[in-house]
Amino acid sequence: MSLIFKDHFSFNSENYKKYRPEYPPELFTYLASISPANEMAWDCATGTGQTAKGLVPFFKTVVASDPSRSQIDKAEMIDGIKYVVATAENSNLEGEIIDIITVSQALHWFQISDFFREADRVLKPNGILAVWSYNLLSVTPVIDGIISDFYRKTLGKYWPAERKLVETGYAGIDFPFQEVIPPNFVMKAEWNLPELMGYISTWSAVKEFQAANTVSPVGNLYEKVGQHWGDPGRKMSINWPLTLKIRKKI
Repeated sequence: MSLIFKDHFSFNSENYKKYRPEYPPELFTYLASISPANEMAWDCATGTGQTAKGLVPFFKTVVASDPSRSQIDKAEMIDGIKYVVATAENSNLEGEIIDIITVSQALHWFQISDFFREADRVLKPNGILAVWSYNLLSVTPVIDGIISDFYRKTLGKYWPAERKLVETGYAGIDFPFQEVIPPNFVMKAEWNLPELMGYISTWSAVKEFQAANTVSPVGNLYEKVGQHWGDPGRKMSINWPLTLKIRKKI
């Protein structure tokens, strides 16, 4: 079967690595606690290895795959992580060897039914599928409103259709296996204004806007947010609630 890989991030792999926020450590502690064993994890669509690094303390081997060679080349090489270039739908892994599969902020890019079949093939009995996403960040009510307008009005038509799945927290997707109800987790960062703008510059819709208009939209956003931020070097708390879907293969 020929599957089309939509590459929205290789163009900006260095900034993607630099500005993406870190997932909470307690998330990985929880995932390890519900895994049937701690031998092998598969971090699917790893990007530059953000989630894979969080799994390393808990699993003997972490296979971190991504279809983008550029993303893999920018990943931090850490003992215990085996980076491979592969799609979610064709991992090239042996059958029933994986204790847990993680997919962070990426399921919406997959051929979802094909990926679920691959997950079923490679997971051990009682293996865990953990999928999570996050939507817009929160700083202060005023800044949140400015960023929301930028997201919906300035970038609205430049978002790929798959983004709707993130906005709904993957509602409507028929996940396989037995549901496990997880606790709530929030991703947090302490960023100054340039760091926040660096993160927003990694959005796929920013790339599309710039390609269509030959100018980045982030400069105007910087000015608007800056009016309410104060000193651009001041650190502020940024929060992203995670939507976490957990399933157990029976």
